[in-house]
Amino acid sequence: MAEKQYRIGEFAKLVGLSTYTLRYYEDQGLIRSQRDDNGVRYYTTKDIRWVGFILHLKGTGMRLNDLKRYVRLRAAGDSTIAERRAMLQQVKDDAEADIAELQMHLRVLGHKIDWYDGKVNQSIADTESFHDYLQKFQD
Repeated sequence: MAEKQYRIGEFAKLVGLSTYTLRYYEDQGLIRSQRDDNGVRYYTTKDIRWVGFILHLKGTGMRLNDLKRYVRLRAAGDSTIAERRAMLQQVKDDAEADIAELQMHLRVLGHKIDWYDGKVNQSIADTESFHDYLQKFQD
């Protein structure tokens, strides 16, 4: 049984990207379409999964050059598993650091909102600055 083939427009809808973006990804070597007997570009179910993984990597903040390197290593086969794993670990570590920093910023924003609420409902003295209020939450 032959694998389902998707023309670029249908494939773009399936993966949530524009045809322009798909062509760009091809030009950058991130994905590879196939061609039918008439030279028409098509993709398969495997390509859907691959683009999905690329989008996960992009979502972590992985840079284009690193994506290209990962794709080259993947194409080289199992001998590059250790290097690919190390790359993914670094991306994961960087993303976790970014999340931790964002969580810290969100905590400060939450405290600022609470401080404003306290000023409005007069549960915080007029003389208490945000800096002083924030000191209550420092470890």
